[in-house]
Amino acid sequence: MGREAAIERVLAYYDDDGGYFRDLAARVAVPTESQRPERLPELYRYLREMIEPAFTTLGYTCRIYDNPLEGCGPVLLATRTEKPGLATVLSYGHGDVIRGQEGEWAEGRDPWTLSFEGERVYGRGTADNKGQQLAHQAAITAVLATRGRLGFNHKFIVEMGEENGSRGFRPLVQSHKADFAADVYFSSDGPRTEIGRPNITLGNRGVINFDLVCKLREGGHHSGNWGGLLANPGILLAQAIASITDATGRIRVEGWSPGLIPENVRAALKGVTRKAGPDAPEIDPDWGEPGLTPMEKCTASNTFEVLAFRTGNPDRPVNAIPPEARARCQLRFVVGTDHGNILANLRRHLDAQGLERVVIETPDTSNAIFFEATRTDPEHPFARWMKAAVDRASRQDCAVLPNSGGSNVTEIMQYDLGMPTVWLPLSYAGCSQHAPNEHILRPLMREGLEIVTSVYWDIGDPEEGYHP
Repeated sequence: MGREAAIERVLAYYDDDGGYFRDLAARVAVPTESQRPERLPELYRYLREMIEPAFTTLGYTCRIYDNPLEGCGPVLLATRTEKPGLATVLSYGHGDVIRGQEGEWAEGRDPWTLSFEGERVYGRGTADNKGQQLAHQAAITAVLATRGRLGFNHKFIVEMGEENGSRGFRPLVQSHKADFAADVYFSSDGPRTEIGRPNITLGNRGVINFDLVCKLREGGHHSGNWGGLLANPGILLAQAIASITDATGRIRVEGWSPGLIPENVRAALKGVTRKAGPDAPEIDPDWGEPGLTPMEKCTASNTFEVLAFRTGNPDRPVNAIPPEARARCQLRFVVGTDHGNILANLRRHLDAQGLERVVIETPDTSNAIFFEATRTDPEHPFARWMKAAVDRASRQDCAVLPNSGGSNVTEIMQYDLGMPTVWLPLSYAGCSQHAPNEHILRPLMREGLEIVTSVYWDIGDPEEGYHP
């Protein structure tokens, strides 16, 4: 009884008895929207009814931690200690989801009901992250049923506030470091960079959201009577935004550059590209930092985005100079960026442009987002071991991303708990994550189950296992 038997077992759960989709349907049915305070009871119900019994059955002890911030989602930690001295692996998934966006899904789909169309499986959380977390649980189950043990100690976090900026998660972990301590980190979230090729991801870009606001007066004033006499906040804000990048998106704010891309990062990204499937948008080749490959642009450099821009009432415009303009902006940044001075450097930049009347505001607590940039060295022994394990499981060359273009809680694992981090994404970039019609692809998740099961098997193998 070896790796192949464990893989056969997990694929039978996926193919023959349909257990994976029954379990996923039950989890999708729980509306765990962490951005809606009234859903807090559902966040607890998901942990108590879906997650805790599943791990307890596998011999884990579970504890649910209340979030130190009022109204924020709880966290479950499942722990299985097989033998002191064995390597301890920490895994993670989040059970909360982005808003369901009912009524906006195609073909009248209900976001809380699993539905099938060809190779696509629709439902809120299928890709982000209930489906990927369930794949890890299924893999662990298959290894235990086949070998009778994991061969390593294991801890699994299920967070219920990731889509709400993981508010309170860091102080919770800092207050219980011994509970969450481990040697290495292995989880699945997000999309592959190439739909036909697995990749491991060793960190994430940091992110900060902020508002640019130009409020000059109370109320609008007739554009004929006052045009040319009153400064227009929409124009001033447009000038501010236009000063941050040039016309091709190249950042112009001094202090926002991380410097040269490290050679080991360039080497890891060589030959890696973005292939997101037939519905993906075409890449604009002239957009972004010049002289970089597409993957260097979106993973190894900083990018500024305007997420929303409003002045006046675009739906019902009137002939009046609006009193205010507001834009929600975002900077994604990599390791090496002076992240403690991002907004201070922007303030100096705007002042130098004569745009003192444009104010920088941080969003209110419920909408604030800030994550630090993370990156495990591609040459770290665990990163090298994981690449070899995925190569073996997938029977092809696994790509290595030193960090993804997105952002999440990896900072806590790397900086607070002090461990190397590896993500193995099981979705693809065309999955409509955070949008109506979120879905997974049946063949891709099936392949993911096979790879994750093989990796867990190998971690616990006395000969091939990773030994910190």
